[in-house]
Amino acid sequence: MFREMMSGKLHRATVTEANLNYVGSITIDQDLLDAVGMLENEKVQVVNNNNGARLETYIIPGVRGSKTICLNGAAARLVQPNDKVIIISYKYLDEAECMNHTPKVAILNDTNDIIEMMGTEPAATIK
Repeated sequence: MFREMMSGKLHRATVTEANLNYVGSITIDQDLLDAVGMLENEKVQVVNNNNGARLETYIIPGVRGSKTICLNGAAARLVQPNDKVIIISYKYLDEAECMNHTPKVAILNDTNDIIEMMGTEPAATIK
């Protein structure tokens, strides 16, 4: 049996752009992708902390070091620049792999710099 487990997370990313006229997807700075093990074309869930919207889309890598978090296409209707979002990737693991799995979680500041890397998340409020 396989379980779908969180593999990577960008926590409290700040949306830098919402581009309605783009074909679709989310553009994310390549440095941020590398930090949490996310890949080009990978499906991700995006949760908007400002309005509660949740969506799924796929990743387009952005310019390395740009701090870009841009929702494109129809997803641009669900966010505004400066909204705080959580971007989550998942992977399927068999039962044995699940017992030793540790996701990569990056906590971001208001300018999308990584301020902390975590594996297991505490049940706590992050400031």
